[in-house]
Amino acid sequence: MANSADAHDTRSSTLSAEEQTIAPESKNATHHIPNILPHERVFPIQLGSELFKLSGASISSDAPSYFSQYFRCQIKQAEEAGQDISSAIRTLYIDRDPVTFRDIALHLQGYHVQPRDATHFVRLFADAQFYHLPKLVSQLYEESIFTTIGGVQFRIPRDLFSDPGNSPNFFTLGFAAFFSPPGGEVFPGLDREGLLRPPSIAPPSVEGRSPEIFAELLHLLRGYPIEIRSEQHRAQLLRDCRYFNLKGLEQKLIPHAVSFNLARGRSEIVLRLGDILKSGISVAGEPTPADPLAGWVNYARPYVDERPNELVLEIGGESTRLRLVPGQAAGCGAGSGGTVVEARAEFFGEMRARVTKLLEVIATKLNLPSAAQPGLLTAPGRSTASLSPGNTPLSEDLVKAILDSDTSVVLDGKPWTPVAEEGEDLSWMTGNADTALMSRKRRRVDEQGGNAEEWIVKTGQWRLKIQGSRNGKAAVECCFVAVKLDAYSSERARNTQRPFLGG
Repeated sequence: MANSADAHDTRSSTLSAEEQTIAPESKNATHHIPNILPHERVFPIQLGSELFKLSGASISSDAPSYFSQYFRCQIKQAEEAGQDISSAIRTLYIDRDPVTFRDIALHLQGYHVQPRDATHFVRLFADAQFYHLPKLVSQLYEESIFTTIGGVQFRIPRDLFSDPGNSPNFFTLGFAAFFSPPGGEVFPGLDREGLLRPPSIAPPSVEGRSPEIFAELLHLLRGYPIEIRSEQHRAQLLRDCRYFNLKGLEQKLIPHAVSFNLARGRSEIVLRLGDILKSGISVAGEPTPADPLAGWVNYARPYVDERPNELVLEIGGESTRLRLVPGQAAGCGAGSGGTVVEARAEFFGEMRARVTKLLEVIATKLNLPSAAQPGLLTAPGRSTASLSPGNTPLSEDLVKAILDSDTSVVLDGKPWTPVAEEGEDLSWMTGNADTALMSRKRRRVDEQGGNAEEWIVKTGQWRLKIQGSRNGKAAVECCFVAVKLDAYSSERARNTQRPFLGG
């Protein structure tokens, strides 16, 4: 019995300690609800044909609101008139959807309410703003974004857009057009004074876009890799990235190759000319005793790369004509030594305009004055025919280029190597370097009194070297150093490689 008494005393003392601990917390928890309306009193609200009765504590839990203001005015008028508050309180009639209000009532009673779909979200958010429920508006503003793409509904967590460059985008901007942030203007663009009901807002929907492609974009945003099945597949992903303004994701999807070049002791990035952005370009100085102004053009993909890499620029589309002058040493100090062939590159069509703009950006990075006529490079509607590298301070119309012993060249479908016998001009070797020189009939053009061989470059990769210039328009010039070329020297060679149509 003594043991039972001791146990009873122990339980009593334990309960007393718990009561002393819990009671203050419960009291403080009650004080989290402001005393706007009497907590114990019940207030009637009728939505359509359905009557809701909410306590003053529930209404005060998310206030000031349309409800708290309405009933406070009634209580104040009753107190001023000396009337009984119970008989003075009248039912608040609102001509809105009672089904949506059931979730709002649950929120006021302390339950977490989560939107079920796009329609439910729009109705809940619209009514939360209309009733001026600040806590519910804040909660819904941080909720996932609901949208329909090509007839398929998606729920997008907002943190998917947290990476640099992916916000603001199509969805966040569209959301802000209808719903204001907490504390902002209710229903932006509408006069709140005298507004009897919220505007009719349809759930966000995008027709004419592939839900499968969009699902893959979301997969990428979540950090998972996807297999790029073809260039057409990549183009579809990039097209929708640009449509939805997902700039950071777009930079990850553009064709590129980043690697560390042990031979040169630096990291490189290979990019197509059409994917170069002005903000990613920089110039890394690499002065030498012979050329204190030397440097290389680097590039960092905006929003993606933390540091710039040496740029290897890819130009395709058979848009480059290369004129080589045998027997002349190049003016660019490139490569690791050995035979160097000087050339001049001429670009055509869209690539000509892009090369011109690229050189102008590089000149701007070097703080060089523009050599172009005012507005020539930026004038809207300007024909690309009027854009020329010669309009920039870094080049003439024919861009200086070199091929050295490190350049990989496939000419007319066979490997090409520049060779020179002692005391003789440079010659060209095709095929295996161990075989004898093969003579070829080539089209010659006169250039500055000498014979120059002319190639059409189908696809070329180039490094961009900045070097001092003695007779140029500025103290420095930009030289295209060939890394890898696929070219042909005659129409017959081009026709030989032309494929037949399938089918």
